[in-house]
Amino acid sequence: MNMDAVDIKILNALAQNARQRASAICADVSLSVSAVIERIRKLEENGVIEQYTIALNQKKLGNGLTAWMEVCLEHPKHYDAFVERVLDIPNVVAFHYLTGDFDFMLQIVTSSPEALETIHRSIKSVQGVSATKTHLVLKTIKDNAVFLPDANS
Repeated sequence: MNMDAVDIKILNALAQNARQRASAICADVSLSVSAVIERIRKLEENGVIEQYTIALNQKKLGNGLTAWMEVCLEHPKHYDAFVERVLDIPNVVAFHYLTGDFDFMLQIVTSSPEALETIHRSIKSVQGVSATKTHLVLKTIKDNAVFLPDANS
């Protein structure tokens, strides 16, 4: 799908607040409400917009500890079982397959060091896990899951 600067502006507006109405967006993009609604519909149909979601304040939910865990498997044959197991851990909020020294990177949010230790032991006990390296987040400087091209490009 070829997107223009107007599409990018619409996506930026929705990234800031996915609940805002087309009538609030139309003034910023100089289009009618119906034209904005049609563009949003096309962005959805073409898979550019996959879903609408919310951002949660994990600290206010009691999850004040964030960690990143690198995981290495001893052999690729363990990939499927490992993925299946990690997908069942609700505290793993991001899960990436990597190149390099480690095979996976997991972002974990939890309530305490003790809870992290339980998750850590659970992951290390999965058959085929040969090594882990865990990094505790001291402070989040930027956490923006949405990246869009510049609307002026």
